Amino acid sequence: MKKICISLLLGLFTLGSCNKYLDIKPKGFTIPENLNDYQLLLNNTSLIFSTPAYPVYLTDDLNSGDRNDVQSAARFDFYSYMKKQLYTFAPGAIFEDGQTDSYWESAYSRIFTYNVIINNILAAHDGTDAAKRRVWAEAKVGRSFEYLNLVNMYAAHYNPASAATDLGVPLVLSEDVNVPYKRVSVQAVYDQVMTDLNESLPYLNEVQANKFQAIRSVGFAFLSRVYLFQGNYKEALTNAKKALALNNTLINYTLYTNKDKTTFGRVCLKTDNTVAFPDFRENPESVWVKRGTSSDGTFNAEFYASRDLIQTFAKDLPEGAVDKRYELFFCRDQASFGPNLVKFPGKVLYAPYVDFNTAFGTSELLLIAAECEARLGNPEGAIAYLNSLRSSRIENNIPLVVTTSSKVLQLALDERRRETSFIGASRLIDLKRLAVTGDLKKTIQHPLEGELFEMESTDKRMILPIPPKVLSLNPGIPQYER
Repeated sequence: MKKICISLLLGLFTLGSCNKYLDIKPKGFTIPENLNDYQLLLNNTSLIFSTPAYPVYLTDDLNSGDRNDVQSAARFDFYSYMKKQLYTFAPGAIFEDGQTDSYWESAYSRIFTYNVIINNILAAHDGTDAAKRRVWAEAKVGRSFEYLNLVNMYAAHYNPASAATDLGVPLVLSEDVNVPYKRVSVQAVYDQVMTDLNESLPYLNEVQANKFQAIRSVGFAFLSRVYLFQGNYKEALTNAKKALALNNTLINYTLYTNKDKTTFGRVCLKTDNTVAFPDFRENPESVWVKRGTSSDGTFNAEFYASRDLIQTFAKDLPEGAVDKRYELFFCRDQASFGPNLVKFPGKVLYAPYVDFNTAFGTSELLLIAAECEARLGNPEGAIAYLNSLRSSRIENNIPLVVTTSSKVLQLALDERRRETSFIGASRLIDLKRLAVTGDLKKTIQHPLEGELFEMESTDKRMILPIPPKVLSLNPGIPQYER
């Protein structure tokens, strides 16, 4: 195949578009012909980016700084228009007219690449059928990941009673720009995700060449998350156990501490402060790795933890114990990342300076298993999973004791919040999910210099709106009123 084909494909995310609706296909695009060309597409570094974190500005985990806060990055006036709109629970659009929603566009660009692979690789001119099926299966997992994220941010959470009619997102399964696209139901998106995952499982490798490769354990981990979101706790538990049987490694956080006057590398080994906390690529807990998109803001030192979140870290903490997640990734009252010491008495700044994995890891699997065991009436099993995780996160920990299923479920949900704070859109999705299950409906409060912005977790403003650029080209697209 000519080199120009590959260069066009590798430039997929920066070239202009001729697709009116989704803005995803580059001009001059040519379909590859050989197996290695498709493998190169699948290995494109652009595909490791996914899951924005900016939806955290809708959640109960954070507070902004004052308009002229002493911590400059946390100043409300420093925030982008989009972040201000989210933090103040403004109705309607979160982007200005003509402004690009970089996550939406990059997600559909990645889907376009996956579609090229899925729809054409089996006809590649070379390679064994097994090799082609493997790449085909890995691309299906990648496409499913994008759609599960999209439908959980731009649509109502899955509700068995209404998923067939709730607005989902456009479901694009072809690289042909002449195919009409429409906004399908939440159920239709989930059905496609489940179809792709189940079709891919038999062809995935059992051993990873690297953490970016989707293998069998990734398929099981993915299924456990999808089933959890759908409220199918039995299947979620089954698949979480299958994934844990293949990878149950945990990092011992008690081995780490902080050092001053630095950013990345601030979290380091107690015995050697030149060894930083492992990032998403090196973390042995990672089952499959993705990095937050460039639109996520990474959020180091950009906001303070809410009082509600801080209290969650202290909840169910044994006397004399220290939750290392709180100690390592947050700065209390002051921060020193360079020659200057910045003081913010009474506040707790989120400043991990660690690139966290936004795909699948051991801790999430343990939490899914714990939640499902509790919901299925097995508090003993749930406690075992929780104690396994907490022993690696809490210094001087004392194991939790078995109590009622309802109490253990709350323990699991609290632990999930502590573990996933500010990672991707996890908290937003959980707030929407738990409102559907009836486990948590709360008033989210965001203070700002004497003002208090409030919104119920059941509000339609918890759903990100279709980007204005898409709406301007397609004013008839149905959308949620927020």
